[in-house]
Amino acid sequence: MHVSLLRPRFVTLALASAALALSPSPGRLRAAEKPAAAPVKAEGFSFVKTVEAISEYTLDSNGLTVLLLPEHSAPVVTFMVTYRVGSRHEVTGTTGATHLLEHLMFKGSDAFNDKQGNSVKQFLETVGGNYNATTYLDRTNYYAEIGNEHLEGYMAIEADRMRNLWLREADRRPEMTVVRNEFEIGENDPEQALDKEITATAFQAHPYHHSTIGWRSDIEKVSIEKLREFYDTFYWPDNATVTIIGDFEPAAGLALVKKHYGKYPRAPKPIPQVYTEEPAQSGPRRVTVRRAGELGVVGLAYKTPAARHPDIPALNVLSSILSSGKTSRFYRALTDQNLTTGASANTGYFHDPSLLTIYANLAPGATHEQVEKIILEEVDRLKSGGVTAAEVATALGKIKAATAYKRDGAFSIAGNLNEDIAAGDWTLYYTLDAATAKVTAADVQRVANQYLDINQSVTGWFIPLAPPAAK
Repeated sequence: MHVSLLRPRFVTLALASAALALSPSPGRLRAAEKPAAAPVKAEGFSFVKTVEAISEYTLDSNGLTVLLLPEHSAPVVTFMVTYRVGSRHEVTGTTGATHLLEHLMFKGSDAFNDKQGNSVKQFLETVGGNYNATTYLDRTNYYAEIGNEHLEGYMAIEADRMRNLWLREADRRPEMTVVRNEFEIGENDPEQALDKEITATAFQAHPYHHSTIGWRSDIEKVSIEKLREFYDTFYWPDNATVTIIGDFEPAAGLALVKKHYGKYPRAPKPIPQVYTEEPAQSGPRRVTVRRAGELGVVGLAYKTPAARHPDIPALNVLSSILSSGKTSRFYRALTDQNLTTGASANTGYFHDPSLLTIYANLAPGATHEQVEKIILEEVDRLKSGGVTAAEVATALGKIKAATAYKRDGAFSIAGNLNEDIAAGDWTLYYTLDAATAKVTAADVQRVANQYLDINQSVTGWFIPLAPPAAK
């Protein structure tokens, strides 16, 4: 189980996975290089569009979205279902419910369970599948990479638990303790603890205020009835996207989707939509976290737009110039001067407006005041003096390389495409790359002046406390 509450804040259920002998070798599958596929005619489906190598269809009977990316270099396929529900859809009393429900999704149903020997875990481990499930602010997803002959077997189980999941108090109690342990791990990490406080201070009305892991009391006390209500509200075909990537034929893939998902209707009520908007911030905010620890942390967060906004590419380049590698501005001003052990800057990539966050981990002997002052000076220097074409070129190269690494293989492609689905537009998988390549030095300076506004910021300090002396 891996938990991270930093931006990008996510909670991941990393399930045990067997070695996949048929996994594509590095570099074999790169979706952006594949030609556009011609749409197929499949009974019961409407073709929506094709962008680059990915085609979108809708299952007419229930509104399920289907994305297809055929690639035949190895006899493997990745199947993923993304539900458009995350901690953004939670309210006080049910924070963490999306994540706890994700855990319970592996407890079985009447048709597929451990006692019968055909649960999702047993099936995937038997066939040598690589699999995972993750919860985040805007989505929950379940996916597996398997030999293509096992596609229907996995799809049948995945479709079944969309509507037929067991939800039992006997399962909730032990899984609650597992989730609570994840919560405590995050609380004991200085940067994660500070990030949670900064985010809660930045968002006072919008549900991004809540960390994905949830508040401890909600984790412990949420009832199985509340979790059932959450499941029955959001786990429906018209609130989901099915993605198939790898060695399959589109017509056959769609036929399997219809066979296993077509039996379920649309949600009986409209899926609730988040309409709360964060009110304009009227001045800088500060937060301090004092806990046991060894070294301090300085954090800053600035309000930024949603992932679909055209300024996101320039903000990503800005973040890279500030903190990526030994040529970055923070490295030269802070880490190279022995003031920090590291400094990062990241632009949030979410469905709703988010944050650009900066975190600096103090080196021994450095002070919070000193490091905060230098960070603000570097931000102001960038806003007034701009950046060089060479800095932009270096940042673009790093972003392009990082993107390529993250998309090496069908399983990785699915995980990254998932974030674009969650952001509200899966075509960002391609269009964000094209927009990023066009970012100029002038763009970077413009977004720095527009968004790195001290009046729209939160500054946080993690101040370590020495453990009490032994008596």
